[in-house]
Amino acid sequence: MAIILSINAGSSSVKISVYFASSSSASPLPTQLAEAEISGLTAPPAKLKYTAGGTSIKEQEIKNVNSQADAFEHILNRLTKDKNLPEISNKDHITHACHRVVHGGDYPNAHVIDDDTYHHLEDLTELAPLHNASALVIVKACIKLLPKAKNIAYFDSSFHASMPDVAKTYPIDPEVAKKNKLRKYGFHGISYAFITRSVAEYLEKDVNETSIIALHLGSGASACAIRNGKSLDNSMGLTPLAGLPGATRSGDVDPSLIFHFTHDAGKPAPGSSQKMHISQAEDILNKKSGWKALTGTTDFADISASSKPECKLALDIFVDRICAFVGSYYVKLEGRVDALVFAGGIGEKADLLRQRVIEKCQCLNFEIDEQRNGKPIEEVVQDIGRKGARHRVLVCQTDEQVENANFL
Repeated sequence: MAIILSINAGSSSVKISVYFASSSSASPLPTQLAEAEISGLTAPPAKLKYTAGGTSIKEQEIKNVNSQADAFEHILNRLTKDKNLPEISNKDHITHACHRVVHGGDYPNAHVIDDDTYHHLEDLTELAPLHNASALVIVKACIKLLPKAKNIAYFDSSFHASMPDVAKTYPIDPEVAKKNKLRKYGFHGISYAFITRSVAEYLEKDVNETSIIALHLGSGASACAIRNGKSLDNSMGLTPLAGLPGATRSGDVDPSLIFHFTHDAGKPAPGSSQKMHISQAEDILNKKSGWKALTGTTDFADISASSKPECKLALDIFVDRICAFVGSYYVKLEGRVDALVFAGGIGEKADLLRQRVIEKCQCLNFEIDEQRNGKPIEEVVQDIGRKGARHRVLVCQTDEQVENANFL
């Protein structure tokens, strides 16, 4: 028997799901007991969402919670004091803490966190500054508050360990690349693992015989070509910045653009970027770009519904970039595609975006059923494609939390 905390620490939030798992259970998946999330850590006041048994709390303002460590301790105390959760009434009942870590470097699989692992992940923090640092704060808190629990890191990059050299190699000096570990890693892998398994089950196919183009579309967005259950390519690269634009990320841009971003932009002389530090460049492309830069908002629902020219342009750019990856991956998969799958907060909710993408992909024999596409997504996997079309079009409600906990 195991009591598992599945932990997802972002730059401004901490989400924890509690699961019960038993090797003797008839279900292959763990049973969820509770879920809690504290958001707004970078834009106070912090707010709590909490569900356990008959208790449900939404957007409750909480005081004296200003960091990921504060948020973790607050949630842990609430869980252990909840009378509806006898399974977790004592902190020592928690057997495993499963942490989503965005960048795992060369780790091909989940890894028990010991001193060596922790320090290795510290070294990788600069490659995923929005997430890795937050995850390590929670790991440290778990070690302190849950000394009997085993800490396990699940990496967003691990699913992509199967990418071939041709996909993950950058055409730069090989010795420098090897020394500094400069290659494509790919991300959103925990989500893609869940999507692949769920879609295979829906299609009644073996995972190892399932080939899809999957789109994880949220404030961070990516595309993935999956052949026979394994990652063939991913739109993200050395860091999550590459590929599709996001709420505050630029996605792919000409690498030299950042050198011309200063006040004296346009001057080709070396001095034009003399005062720009790499951290400033990363801050601009990671946090001050994307839809926010184009429209002034990160709310994609507002952008989709708006008639403002800047919002229409942002939507058009997103559709254009998504379709470019769909076309590229369709060729990489040589047309052997079981389904095009939308997932993530935007992929699951933005029916207009899905319609626009599929309309542009009709030449690849993807077709959408407008009535099915307009219905709420209620199943784990739901078909929105036209019956009789060559390829399926699906929506998957991805669940990184349960995928993290699904290790027994």
